[in-house]
Amino acid sequence: MVRFIDREAETAFLEERYRSGGFELVVLYGRRRVGKTEILKRFVRGKPHLYYLADKRGTARNALRLRKEMAGALGEPEIAATELDELFRWYSGKAGPRPLIVIDEFPYLVEKDDSIPSVFQLLADGVLSERKAMLVLCGSSLGMMEKAALGAKSPLYGRRTGHWKVLALPFWEARRFIPGAPAERCIGFYSVLGGVPHYLEKFSSDRDTIDNIDREVLSRSGRLYEEIDFLLMEELREPDAYKAILEAIASGRGKAIEIAQLSRIPAQDIDKYLKVLTRLGIVGRDRPVTEGPKSKRSRYFIADPLFRLWFTFCEPRKSELELGETASCRELMERQLPAFVGKAFEPLCREHLASRFPGRWPRLGRWWGAKRENGKRVEVEIDIVGLNDRTGESLFGECKWSEGVDGTALLAGLKKKAACVEWRRGARTETFALFARSFKRRPTPAGAILFDLGDIAAGR
Repeated sequence: MVRFIDREAETAFLEERYRSGGFELVVLYGRRRVGKTEILKRFVRGKPHLYYLADKRGTARNALRLRKEMAGALGEPEIAATELDELFRWYSGKAGPRPLIVIDEFPYLVEKDDSIPSVFQLLADGVLSERKAMLVLCGSSLGMMEKAALGAKSPLYGRRTGHWKVLALPFWEARRFIPGAPAERCIGFYSVLGGVPHYLEKFSSDRDTIDNIDREVLSRSGRLYEEIDFLLMEELREPDAYKAILEAIASGRGKAIEIAQLSRIPAQDIDKYLKVLTRLGIVGRDRPVTEGPKSKRSRYFIADPLFRLWFTFCEPRKSELELGETASCRELMERQLPAFVGKAFEPLCREHLASRFPGRWPRLGRWWGAKRENGKRVEVEIDIVGLNDRTGESLFGECKWSEGVDGTALLAGLKKKAACVEWRRGARTETFALFARSFKRRPTPAGAILFDLGDIAAGR
């Protein structure tokens, strides 16, 4: 049974557009497996509607299936028409005073027939507008949705009355897919799956993180074993080139030139590939929070948790996994997964601060730089730095995926690193935040906030 968790904002948005009473052309899009179809099914429940899931067999085959679906929705015999515009005119004329039409996987139609956006443009300008219909176009192929329904060059541009990008769930909602599991296990699951409902449903809360990975990701019979290959082939024309780039990033290369060298992608082309991966949400681009978006100190990282897991541990050992030999990959994970989860713990801590103190530090991210110590250059990194340019408030945070952390010592070290940050030095107020699985000594000085797993799990 599919569980429907959160998504109040998405369903409220759709309901608001439906209640408007006028013509609506709404675009709902987002990565695969994120729960778009369940949102739509929940939205149309109890309303007279037509829901159609397109496939890749071309316009003619889809028109025949759509004709049957329309007849069923209306309780009418099928008509002889085979053209999409004829079918929609017939359906709209027979439907009630507020026709609700949902086309799921709209990119499948466009992929086989690039005239489809023009067909829907004519329908939007004519019969659907006249009938005050609500048309929802939904899709998972982000590139195709942007090209066919959202981009300025699309025939549908200017007809859209609303759009919503469905994102993965935040931790506090995602953990509801893991009922009864302790906070540490929930964070472990979230670190390798993110907030993607389809993935979270595949893991069992009765097993620990590595056992679930072994069963569902490493094993050829696992339900997520082929997921990464499937997503890359669905979205990208050169999946092997993108795989090489992701392997380079997973190995620790963060600068564009380093990624180009290791992946053997020409340096003049690497930005193009990285922009595609960034747009898809697979890769992220990080920079010191004190610097602007054009900073030359940017680093790339794998933002999608399952992609990060796969290219860190699995893709380099794909030959072994194809033979069913999972032991060496599992052994490596048993040694390195704590550090892997610890890295994912940092953005979760930033997410927690943004939720606990909304708007207090509009710029919230990481910081790195250098200082001179005994005549030598020493690299300095701070897990969390928050800045408020209006009030002069700053936040410095440290995240430790460890038990029994000495909070006093951790705070002292964090204060030394904070002194390296030039932003409004001497004219800023400072707050310090420490995160750990648990603390053995809690610092007492004012201006420090501590969060352990219990605090994070409770959202306090």
